[in-house]
Amino acid sequence: MKHLIAIDWGTSSLRGALLAGDGTVLEEVSAPAGILVVPAGGFAGVFAQHFGRWQQATGALALIAGMAGSKQGWQEAPYCACPAGFADIASRLHWIEPARIALVPGLSCEDHGVPDVMRGEETQVFGALALLGLADARMVLPGTHSKWVQVAQGRIVGFRTFMTGELYALLRQHSILARTLPQEDGQLDADAFRRGLAHARASASLLHAAFSVRTLALFDRLPASAMPSYLSGLVIGDELRAQALDDSRGPVVVVGAPALAARYRLALEALGIAAATVGAQASWSGLFAIARHLEQSP
Repeated sequence: MKHLIAIDWGTSSLRGALLAGDGTVLEEVSAPAGILVVPAGGFAGVFAQHFGRWQQATGALALIAGMAGSKQGWQEAPYCACPAGFADIASRLHWIEPARIALVPGLSCEDHGVPDVMRGEETQVFGALALLGLADARMVLPGTHSKWVQVAQGRIVGFRTFMTGELYALLRQHSILARTLPQEDGQLDADAFRRGLAHARASASLLHAAFSVRTLALFDRLPASAMPSYLSGLVIGDELRAQALDDSRGPVVVVGAPALAARYRLALEALGIAAATVGAQASWSGLFAIARHLEQSP
């Protein structure tokens, strides 16, 4: 393999990288061209606009992870059921153009008779495993919809989704709490964040704990500038409260953007849980591993 075009096409954004044959990132591009802003029938044009020159110059295979494979995306790539390993994902690629452009399937699993799904995170998980040299891991991929993932012997055996980022935004912008919060989040106030974490654990209910944002403001117990960090601590703390966390299974691997990953690392360490972090390169590592698998398969 001489080159690979690795693409993470999400709901609100589009990222891509041109990788050399050894996985080195040669060039990157990003654009606010997520699937929600691409008009019907416009995916091929957006792909050509951002990645056509790379493909024309190198003839490289393009692998696309994320929401581009959803019902609202370019074409639907059916979910691959858990437990699923790297080979399962690689064998279930949905080809837009044979040997030229393929969509990576998402994963599905069952939790107490209720389905759960992910698209894009599975690629990050396998990329993080490759980067860290792990076969077994517990991971969290924080974001609008955080994913907690269990990996055993190189296979994703199950995962759970938490609407943490979305709930933060709803409370932040559309609840009575918005009246006591400043317009901008500002820098993280670590002390206020930890206070939110502690109250989330103590209250054992976000429905109860969230009202403390209002009462702390009413009684001037916390400055307005610290309130967004406190609310962030509440919702992340509630998410962590739902996990069976202990320090006997090694660190939790946090995969995501640096700022958000730093909050989760801080939250985990407040619970006495070690954390390792992997950034955006996990997507490129995962897609590169899929391409290598295809190259080596008979």
